[in-house]
Amino acid sequence: MPPYRWGMSTWSWRFEGPDGTAVEPAGIGRPLFPNQADAETWVGESWRALLEAGVEQVRLYEDAREVYGPMGLRPSE
Repeated sequence: MPPYRWGMSTWSWRFEGPDGTAVEPAGIGRPLFPNQADAETWVGESWRALLEAGVEQVRLYEDAREVYGPMGLRPSE
């Protein structure tokens, strides 16, 4: 990922348990992304590992602004 540049937004996910409390999944870290598309691609590729690490839902942030969420990670039935 390119280094952060002044004036650029940083995109990140907040990881949450089923009750909406923040969780820090072991082995996942707190990845930062240069744009929304990269952040969404990453969660689309990582949702199974996130579930296995105890994450039930996520929220997407651009800097400190919540863009959307919560978004559940379990497949709909």
